[in-house]
Amino acid sequence: MRLHVPIRLRWSDLDAYAHVNNAEMLRLLEEARIQAFWSNDEAGGAAGSGTAPHDTASRGTAVLDGRPGAATLTLIARLEIEYLAPIPYLRAPIDIQLWIGKLGGASLDVCYVVYGPAGQESARLYARATTTIVLVDAATERPRKINELERTAWTPYLEPAITFTRK
Repeated sequence: MRLHVPIRLRWSDLDAYAHVNNAEMLRLLEEARIQAFWSNDEAGGAAGSGTAPHDTASRGTAVLDGRPGAATLTLIARLEIEYLAPIPYLRAPIDIQLWIGKLGGASLDVCYVVYGPAGQESARLYARATTTIVLVDAATERPRKINELERTAWTPYLEPAITFTRK
């Protein structure tokens, strides 16, 4: 199962070639990842409790407390991206699909595919990427195990990892 996170492009995401800059693509992936995995306790759900309101992006996967001072840090250990086509400025949100390619002891591989706006008959595949995230205890600065709440929330989204094209 995959999460579909709609992300709007900003005019500032474009570069001199009139397409989304490669570095900005990493920011778009980060934004989708935050919407998918960080809890939003502003509407009453406790951070990390899994009771945050479920929008179309989170669907129960948003169980990490991403606020300043949180007990857990989410550190990027590795990021790989394959650009397949330039993304022009689009008014409708792009469709970033996320799933878990690997759920380890203290880390997870988040896989992404970036398509044109959802609902279009022939949505174009622009990029695919994988991010390895390590959960780190903020007090000890050491990796910490994925807890039962997180594992339960993320297991339904396990799918085969992306196989990248190699030269």
